[in-house]
Amino acid sequence: MKILCLIKYVPDVEEFTYDDQRHVLIRENVKQILNPDDACAVAYALMIKRRNPETVIEVVTMAPDTVRGDLEDLVRRNIDRATLISDKRFGGSDTFATSMILGRYLQQNTFDAVLTGTHSLDGDTSQVPSQLGELCGLPQMSHIVAIEFDSFLAGRPVVEVDLESCILTFALSLPAILSIHKDSAYKLPYVAYQDLEKDVSAQVRVVNHQDLGLGADEVGLQGSRTKVRRSFVKTRAPKNRVVVKNDDEGIETVYDYLKNHGFLL
Repeated sequence: MKILCLIKYVPDVEEFTYDDQRHVLIRENVKQILNPDDACAVAYALMIKRRNPETVIEVVTMAPDTVRGDLEDLVRRNIDRATLISDKRFGGSDTFATSMILGRYLQQNTFDAVLTGTHSLDGDTSQVPSQLGELCGLPQMSHIVAIEFDSFLAGRPVVEVDLESCILTFALSLPAILSIHKDSAYKLPYVAYQDLEKDVSAQVRVVNHQDLGLGADEVGLQGSRTKVRRSFVKTRAPKNRVVVKNDDEGIETVYDYLKNHGFLL
């Protein structure tokens, strides 16, 4: 079985920088972290590999070359190969252009399943997995919190999907795109101590614009269909902080606050 894990490295939430002119995030020289939902997808793939050692796992990301070290660190967790889709022409790609790029890579490869995250910290649109399903003609399911191991290995995974108001169970036929939510129980393991300094550079390869054969008008800002009308920085009104003591006067103050704000009848 071959599993492709589509992952994304996102800017650390404490270091977000936004280009107001181009309406894109500035990713250069910003610390990148593995998107939490995507980490759960890789964790599930590794669990499958422990049950079925013949499983081949490839992680694929579209990112600047600066994440190469992060990919090597991921490979040291028993990943077979990492593919970095990287080219300056891809800069500024919206979800549509990103899906075109990733979709072309999927179409050029064979696999039994594609695992992704449901959301990403830097966009949170959840559009790419479903768009990939449409482009590649594959079943796709998001918000997955559990996948039954035996059914997955049998080629017809039974998945639990959290719809907030309820959890529903579905069965899909592989190949399919399964998007896992960070609220799942799948946690990415640490690198084994003996593998911390392991040389895995040969297991990381770079794919560029020419390899995928996409036109210049299909990628980057030119290939992006999203049009931002305006952007603004959200401001919050300052709030007064009230500190009370644990005495009759303090209790009375808290009681009045809760009552005035409708928490007490």
